[in-house]
Amino acid sequence: MARNEEVAGLLEEFADLLEAQDVEYKPRSYRRAAENVRAHSRAIEDLAAEGQDAVGEIDGVGDAISSKIVEYVETGEIEELEELRADLPVDMAALTSVEGVGPKTVGTLYEELGITDLDDLQAAAENEEIREVEGFGPKTEEKIRENIDFAREAHGRELLAEARPYGERIRDYLADVAAVDEVALAGSIRRWRATIGDVDVLVGSADDEAVVAAFTDWEAADTVIEAGTNKASLRTDGFRVDLRVVVTEEFGSALQYFTGSKDHNVAVRNRAIERDLKMNEYGTFDVSEVADADAGQRVGERVAGRTEESMYAALDLPWIPPELREDRGEVAAAAEGRLPDLLDEGDLRGDLHTHTEWSDGRNTVRELAEGAAAFGHDYLAITDHATGPGMVGGVGLSDDDLRDQLDEIRAVDESVDIDLVAGVEANVGADGSVSVADDVLADLDCVVASPHAALSGDGTERLLAAIDHPEVDILGHPTGRLLNQREGLDLDVATVAEAAAEEGVALEVNSDPRRLDLDGSAVKTAIEAGATVAVNTDAHQPGSLSYIRYGVHTARRGWAEAGDVLNARDADGVRDFLE
Repeated sequence: MARNEEVAGLLEEFADLLEAQDVEYKPRSYRRAAENVRAHSRAIEDLAAEGQDAVGEIDGVGDAISSKIVEYVETGEIEELEELRADLPVDMAALTSVEGVGPKTVGTLYEELGITDLDDLQAAAENEEIREVEGFGPKTEEKIRENIDFAREAHGRELLAEARPYGERIRDYLADVAAVDEVALAGSIRRWRATIGDVDVLVGSADDEAVVAAFTDWEAADTVIEAGTNKASLRTDGFRVDLRVVVTEEFGSALQYFTGSKDHNVAVRNRAIERDLKMNEYGTFDVSEVADADAGQRVGERVAGRTEESMYAALDLPWIPPELREDRGEVAAAAEGRLPDLLDEGDLRGDLHTHTEWSDGRNTVRELAEGAAAFGHDYLAITDHATGPGMVGGVGLSDDDLRDQLDEIRAVDESVDIDLVAGVEANVGADGSVSVADDVLADLDCVVASPHAALSGDGTERLLAAIDHPEVDILGHPTGRLLNQREGLDLDVATVAEAAAEEGVALEVNSDPRRLDLDGSAVKTAIEAGATVAVNTDAHQPGSLSYIRYGVHTARRGWAEAGDVLNARDADGVRDFLE
């Protein structure tokens, strides 16, 4: 698995540390380089092996940054980054996970108060020390104090899109080990939860010692935390990876058990008990003739366990997809033959929320269109930001800008091998107003309306007002949440979904890994209310179109089928909906 995410994370850390020291310009360059490395089509380690010039071909990666990338791939560290860490020995990721605390704030609080982590920050806030620092005050201090608990909870979990590549990388590495019969990811990462704790990997083998040895010899391992006879843990680039090795005959039962969730496992175990069966990580056992079913884990006649399918079949159930295993009615649905035919990545025909250099994207309309065509899409909506609250740096387009861009989109549409849809991402104000003139909206094909500011408290009435606007087609990232950063709006999802269904407005599953908004639970509620969902990427460059996988699996967690999803329709079907 490519190491692009790993290297991008280091470049972002570089940017944060430079910004914390009040260095101008460079942080922006590092962040742009990080974004382009993350989205690049080739593995960064392959480019580094070809030399600095090959790495420098990535847009935004100049000589200084490319040399650091090559240095990291070859040596495992960047000397200048280590020096920056020594100069500012703080837990930057934890501190900046507190809403309202950015890298510059971290740098100031370290210099003035010696704050290095969340414990220091909380103590300083509670002792009213922060308000005494120049540029701060009681209101800022109180806001920081209020957000620390959320940051603590969030900081213990990693974004799915950051952890998943490491999981796939170790899985693929172990698959090539001779002693490994079967290997799979397990736990919340297999259920595609938006955030995960540790990366769990399960192996079936007759030689657990050989597997553990190969695992701990993995070249990407920074530290081996522990290594036993059939279990081991290591750390790679801040992620903890836990290995468990089981005999191959019990791989299916172990995979079912360690995938979870806990509540799902309780539900299926209760169903097993009703059938005189004992179900655990070692298999499913018929205990109808056993006097004491609790006498051991493998008591009774073993009737299933080699595969996951056999575990569910023993309970008269079809296999239940991992994304559904949250005890939200999936066991009853399986028993009654009502499991959904879940949306698949290949079902999506296009993307209805993307950005170009007209606002805060990285590419021209043509470049993004050609990238989407190469990705395999049939159509693409260009929906650059309009002006309004929450648009930092003046990136939003005025009504006149939108008319000029419309002309360009129409012109490009005539010369590219993809159907372009002219649109906008308008802002939904605190009062539910939409930040673009009605006559401009009427000329556009697709209007995505999204909240970007005042993202706390109950937002139900605000979104209902936006849905009621006759030109709005899609409600974008409805809660406005940013994972591990802010919770976003509280919504009565059922009420919003019922209104959306009535008005013919789609509710977005934003695939940006920092959002995944709506989440799976809300998607399920929306679908049950009859609403249509749209799985979009919010891509700001062609490489980010691949984020669609995270949106698809989030929609699957909400029981979404292809028929529930707007952009699983062909271009004519989408235009019918938009009109």
